[in-house]
Amino acid sequence: MFDKVKKNGTELLGKTNRIVEGTSIIGDIVSKADFRLDGELIGNFTSQGKLVIGASGVIKGEIICNNADIEGVFQGKIKVLEVLNIKASAHIHGEVAVGKLSIEPGAEFTATCTMLANTNEETIKDGKGTEPKFKE
Repeated sequence: MFDKVKKNGTELLGKTNRIVEGTSIIGDIVSKADFRLDGELIGNFTSQGKLVIGASGVIKGEIICNNADIEGVFQGKIKVLEVLNIKASAHIHGEVAVGKLSIEPGAEFTATCTMLANTNEETIKDGKGTEPKFKE
């Protein structure tokens, strides 16, 4: 009667978690779906989807995700396996490792940046960083 059906990754497509402005979280967030943060996170964030840090969003900690758009403030370490888009209103401080990087004029980017070599062979493991992805 109350058996839960385990959702696979395709059922999460198009669904986005959201932390609104005025909300502060101290701790770690792990998500399989896309995530939009307009509030504040002091801690680590891991996602198999896309992270959007809105114009009022602030993250201080470590991020590991597939794709990211940053409009707000980020301070710490970030690893984006595919594309990191940094908007003109963004303030980035720390260490950045990306597959591809796009920075709009006007963004504050005070960070060391490493371009990842063969990102299509990595995948994000649930909250545990990255693990090798097997070729099919």
